[in-house]
Amino acid sequence: MLQNQGLGFGLATAPLMTNGKTRSISAENPKGEAGGGGKEASNLGAGRKGRPCITLPQGDTVILMEVDGPGVIQQFWMTVTDRTDKGYFVLRDLVLRMYWDGEATPSVEVPLGDFFCNGFGARSIVNSLPIVVNPTGGMNCYFPMPFGKSAKITVENQHAADIGGFFYQFNYTLVDRIPEEAGYFHAQWRRENITTEGVDYTILDNVKGKGHYIGTYLAWAALERYWWGEGEIKFFMDGDEEWPTICGTGTEDYFGGAWCFYEKRDGKIVEVPYNTPYMGYPYYSKTDTTRSDIFGEDSVPMHGLYRWHLMDPIRFENDLRVTIQQIGHNSRGLFERTDDVSSVAYWYQAEPHAPFPALPPAERRWPR
Repeated sequence: MLQNQGLGFGLATAPLMTNGKTRSISAENPKGEAGGGGKEASNLGAGRKGRPCITLPQGDTVILMEVDGPGVIQQFWMTVTDRTDKGYFVLRDLVLRMYWDGEATPSVEVPLGDFFCNGFGARSIVNSLPIVVNPTGGMNCYFPMPFGKSAKITVENQHAADIGGFFYQFNYTLVDRIPEEAGYFHAQWRRENITTEGVDYTILDNVKGKGHYIGTYLAWAALERYWWGEGEIKFFMDGDEEWPTICGTGTEDYFGGAWCFYEKRDGKIVEVPYNTPYMGYPYYSKTDTTRSDIFGEDSVPMHGLYRWHLMDPIRFENDLRVTIQQIGHNSRGLFERTDDVSSVAYWYQAEPHAPFPALPPAERRWPR
């Protein structure tokens, strides 16, 4: 049964007992040892909340989790300040990486905030099935992440200062084996801070092997006037070249919305954000995230959107490429436009994976 292998949990299977061993890693038990948690002392004494968090030194990569398998990470939670006296954009200055089975290059390499659908260096509530972000900045992930031999998760501080008060907890199960058909979790971040007119933005490319695509997050800063979301998403798979096997009908359609996300309220057209289990538009803002107290609404419109293919995975046998158009609409009809687009692609595949493009330095990741 999948439950015996750390997978397949839900309400229907909640009563079923297994032989898996539950473990948890946090600053209070950094190795996840049995009977090894909560030993540090505070001013209240030994074992009284002595080490609930860690400091991330500037420029350092810190190992958050390193364990031998087989096992499955089933949930993890993190939170951190979103600003320091050296500046903002902490959520884009921290880089989350994950390595499975001793691989040399990461299967996950994403700025921390974007992984949790919080792009632009700003916080927003996300209420979906695999990613949940609660007040104030409690970031949760429920994607199951199986590993055969080992799992290592790190965070690199590329911010201009040390970051104190980094909290985290990884909850996982050690099992006898993982199913042969289980894919390994992957996530990759990309950005074009000015897209090329008439050229589709690449969300994911150069995926080789068998797997299935399970999700997209877009942080879209609209640089031109008028409606920005007429572009269609395209999935090129298994030898597709000029034309894709799957082509959407529009950006808001892909994220489950309609008619530009607009409603008329008090005589004014307004965007209407939303959260659902599988798709959402949780973030819309024109406020400068760095100094809203001074600049107020002094930013380009920013749109954060997620779409999870958990009920409709995009399966591929040999290769996958994912793109989306930047097409707008005004009173004269459709037009090609250029915007500032960042993305996270989420997928499972058999290892090994192809190398990722080099992650841009922190200053090239900062929101416009």
